Formats: sequence, C-alpha cells, structure tokens
Amino acid sequence: MHSHHVADRSPLLPEKIVGERLVLRRWLVSDAQELSRAVERNIEHLRPWMPWVADEPLPVDRRVALIEEWERALLDGGDAVYGVFLENAPIGGCGLHRRRGPHGLEIGYWIDRDHINRGIGTEVARLLTSAALAVPGVTFVEIHHDKANTASGRIPERLGYSPLREERDRIEAPGEMGVDCGWRMTAADWSSPSAR
Repeated sequence: MHSHHVADRSPLLPEKIVGERLVLRRWLVSDAQELSRAVERNIEHLRPWMPWVADEPLPVDRRVALIEEWERALLDGGDAVYGVFLENAPIGGCGLHRRRGPHGLEIGYWIDRDHINRGIGTEVARLLTSAALAVPGVTFVEIHHDKANTASGRIPERLGYSPLREERDRIEAPGEMGVDCGWRMTAADWSSPSAR
C-alpha cells in the first residue's frame, strides 16, 4: 500500500486569475495603502455583512502584517485572498477558502460600492469558480451568505449553483439574521455545456 491517498500538502491556489475585464491577484505588501483606501471607502457599505469590518480601519502596519499573513497562507497551501482589479485599480476583494474539507473550496467576495450592479460580483464568482475547479482534487465550490444578504445570493443563483439546506448560524455582522444560505457547484456541472 502506498500512502498516495494522504496529501502531504494541498495543491497551491493560483496567485493570479485573469478575466476579460478583471484581474484577481493576491494582495502585495506594496498594495497596503490602496487596500486601506478601498476598505475605508467601503466601511459602511460592508459593515452589515462582513464581520472583519468591525476592526476597520486598520493602521497601515497591521494591514501590512495581514497581507504578509495572507501570503504565508497561500504559499503553505491554504487560503488565497485576492484583490479585484479593474484597469489596475482595486475595486474589491475576494478569496478561495479551504473551509469545506479536502475536496471543496468556498468563495467569498466584496465589491466597491461605486462598482456594484455592473455584473462585477458575478464575473468575480465565475472566475473563482473556474479557477477553484481547476485545482487538483477540488470537486466542488460553495458560496455562503446570510439569508438577509439577498444581493449576494443572486450571484450563485445566476451562475447555476444549486441551493443547499438553510442552516441556523451565528450573527456576526449587524445586517445578518443568522440563517446561512449555502450554494454548491460541482466540477461535473460546471464543465457541462449547459453551464453558464
């Protein structure tokens, strides 16, 4: 018996994903000021749904430490945290998170308040879904949001994700009602010609 079923490390997630109009790439320390400005501009827009906003605005040294932490995680086979760039300007953030066991990834995203309702969130989720399902061993991707966040729910629905059972969840941000809505896309469904 070989130990090939024991993964020594998870395959690394991509550092950069290029779409038709957007580039998703890992944040660099040199992006710290721009990331801070993007978050600060969006604090009230994000506060209802993003628990991490409670700690914002972060001082620049903490922001740099956070970006370094994200980089270490990515290089260790963990989560990938990306900036969403349109014409080299950051207009949001997103990520692939290893919260769903060895064969699944979870997608998260936020889009700048001045760029919502332009299909950008959907494009981000589409790019992340394709990238996630190209990672060796990943067979499904999930998107989770609080039931009160209906705008976030339209994205997986639009991309043809299947709804999972709603579950009670902790309320972690002021706009939440404490009901987690999960959506799943499998590699088989994503690659079928009828997808998207």
